[in-house]
Amino acid sequence: MGVRILATGSYVPEQVVTNLDLKQSHGFDPDWIVGRTGITERRFAPPHQATSDLCIEAAHRCLKAARREPRDVDLLVVGTFTPDMAFPGTGNLVQDRMHLACPAFDVQAACAGFVFALVIAAQFVATGNSRCALVVGGDCNSRVINPGDQKSFPLFGDGAGAVLLGPGEPDQGLVSYQLGSDGSGGDLLSRPACGSRIPPTAAALESGLHYLTMDGRAVFKWAVRILADSSLAVLAHAHTKVEQVRWFIPHQANVRIIHAASDVLGFPRESVFKNLERYGNTSAGSIPIALDELNREGGIRRGDLLLTSGFGAGLNWGTALWRW
Repeated sequence: MGVRILATGSYVPEQVVTNLDLKQSHGFDPDWIVGRTGITERRFAPPHQATSDLCIEAAHRCLKAARREPRDVDLLVVGTFTPDMAFPGTGNLVQDRMHLACPAFDVQAACAGFVFALVIAAQFVATGNSRCALVVGGDCNSRVINPGDQKSFPLFGDGAGAVLLGPGEPDQGLVSYQLGSDGSGGDLLSRPACGSRIPPTAAALESGLHYLTMDGRAVFKWAVRILADSSLAVLAHAHTKVEQVRWFIPHQANVRIIHAASDVLGFPRESVFKNLERYGNTSAGSIPIALDELNREGGIRRGDLLLTSGFGAGLNWGTALWRW
């Protein structure tokens, strides 16, 4: 506690890719996409943009909203699983181009990456080791999804979001949180090649091992369960009831996952924030983009309780109850 979100910011590429576009380019069924996922369009980054570019734009917008300068930032944490390159880290690339004078590092927890990064940065602020921490979540998913995979390709989009943390009042900040991992489920959602286990050889690329692979049915069942179980655990730890939470902001992966978990938890539809129909699954960018949209629309007020939860490859999950 004692940590405040000073401002938010987000950025998505200009190129809109609709379900009809995917039908024309890849033969995908628009009705199937909407019925199974709730997604009608997503954003794809053009060739000259990478994850760091998306993160930088979101971060600049966040600093502008906070009326802070780059020199004010004393910590940068970036959540991403689609870095520009293996090294240097995306955080270093963002730090350099934004002219920040602070430590910068990446957190790789896939779609839970932003919540992991948020919790980490909040510890620095709560202990007095940071007074202006920039947390960014962003992914360029269009570079790692297989155009030939009808079940996974339509799900993902590109985007980034950012929040700026600073000292707050004693009642502000992380009321309760849970970070979790289950590496035994790693094969359910992975990108096998382009690491030290399977280098990017011609044979690996020819086999499509550099693309994301997903057992959709298994991931769906796990996601519904972990989203509900983790949220219940966090609320119980905070002695908080569902009706006390102003906004439930789950990772924007699939509308059926969101609705199923919301029904289990007892959240009314009007308290559940969704924007995946316009952006698809932006992985680590998902929750901070949602936070920024809500904030800019004036939907969040001082004292509101927000329950956010990210879940994905690893398998990893992160759920946080935050008092604004």
